[in-house]
Amino acid sequence: MERTDSFRTHYIRLAAQIALGGNLLLAGTKLLLAALSHSLAVLGDGIDSATDVLIALVTLVISAVIARPSDREHPWGHGRAETTATMLLAFIISVAGGELVLSSAKRLIFRDFSQELSLIAILAPVISIAGKSVLAVSQYKLGSIANSDIVKANALNMKNDIFLSAGVLAGLCASVFFHCPVLDPAIALVLGLWIIKNAVSLFIGLNRELMDGNTDKSLYSRLFHAAISVEGVSNPHRARIRKIASMFDIDLDIEVSPTLTMYEAHEKAERVEAAIRAAIPDVYDVVIHLEPAGSDTHQPVECFGLSPSQLEMWK
Repeated sequence: MERTDSFRTHYIRLAAQIALGGNLLLAGTKLLLAALSHSLAVLGDGIDSATDVLIALVTLVISAVIARPSDREHPWGHGRAETTATMLLAFIISVAGGELVLSSAKRLIFRDFSQELSLIAILAPVISIAGKSVLAVSQYKLGSIANSDIVKANALNMKNDIFLSAGVLAGLCASVFFHCPVLDPAIALVLGLWIIKNAVSLFIGLNRELMDGNTDKSLYSRLFHAAISVEGVSNPHRARIRKIASMFDIDLDIEVSPTLTMYEAHEKAERVEAAIRAAIPDVYDVVIHLEPAGSDTHQPVECFGLSPSQLEMWK
């Protein structure tokens, strides 16, 4: 299915609206229950949902930005706004996790957990598990339809939240029923570290994209197979694939017979581009450089880009 800008924008915006409403309700409920139950673990769970609200708000704004057409200042479009915004979110989420870690560690160090927890605290993770399950399924489906990294990341985040809330529930049950209040700040500490870990993982993936990196070997394999599938085309090399939001920008050198006319060589390049677009979905642009077959103008080992021989050494 071809994903036009308006198609993607519609589903990204829909996903953001669902996530915003659901997480706003969950965050408000958990923060209220945290205040009533005096549970730091429930407070941490509420903070985690509050960061999800922030993600949804930013996604709504970004859906409008990435829908804008390319212009003189942005000839590749505005897709990288999604990456930049998600990078900012990773930083904000890590700060929230760090604050929770510091608060929990302070309680543990000074043994500030004498207050008995209320049974109300147990209600928070139960509500969270139910709500996050619904949200995770909806975000995953909408993210797949729109092929949006920020929506898919949100779906994974909510899936992780389900297991996280289950751990909070188990710990709170032990704390309340076995009268072990030290478990509350201990759970909150683990939860804070979990939030930081997710933020760091998100940052690493986004940084690779901003650096025009690509760790998907299969993309290059499909690119080379598509090129040589066109009769008369050989030695695809100096291939570069970078990601712009959900789209791929591709550069490739190929060799054709030196006896071809310029028109015939151009036709070969057009057929190679069509084969690449058929093999790799969501291609933004393909730039193909033609060289005469047997040319010695390029070095055996290219100083940039990949060749099939280099792909074989990719581990």
